[in-house]
Amino acid sequence: MIRPLDGITVVSLEHAVAAPFCTRQLADLGARVIKVERPGSGDFARGYDQRVEGQSSHFTWINRSKESLALDVKQPQAKQALLDLLKTADVLVQNLAPGAAARMGLSYTALKAHNPKLIVCDISGYGADGPYRDKKAYDLLIQSEAGFL
Repeated sequence: MIRPLDGITVVSLEHAVAAPFCTRQLADLGARVIKVERPGSGDFARGYDQRVEGQSSHFTWINRSKESLALDVKQPQAKQALLDLLKTADVLVQNLAPGAAARMGLSYTALKAHNPKLIVCDISGYGADGPYRDKKAYDLLIQSEAGFL
């Protein structure tokens, strides 16, 4: 069966829920999704529980159909490997802490010289502008701020 995103490659620097859920949808639609994780610990969602053959049920559910690559992107060789991967990718999705991708040279402005067709999707809890744009956000924090907890 041909799927709408067959032939599309997505590289993702992701953790928790927002970006992993986004890229899961892209994978379900046929995209090849390459999840880049820190060596050793990886996505902290791996440790939520151990219900699926010793692995986190949340992690398994939200990261189905993805490939995983361990890279310490703070190291020069690993960062170069990531940049080489991004030269042929169609999309970069990231939900690192606000400003982290830009500090690592992974902003659209920095990457477009290497791959002008690359689509860069930055996911943040509070958006790109406004008084909280530089703050980290997680589900429970947002629920608390909204008065649900």
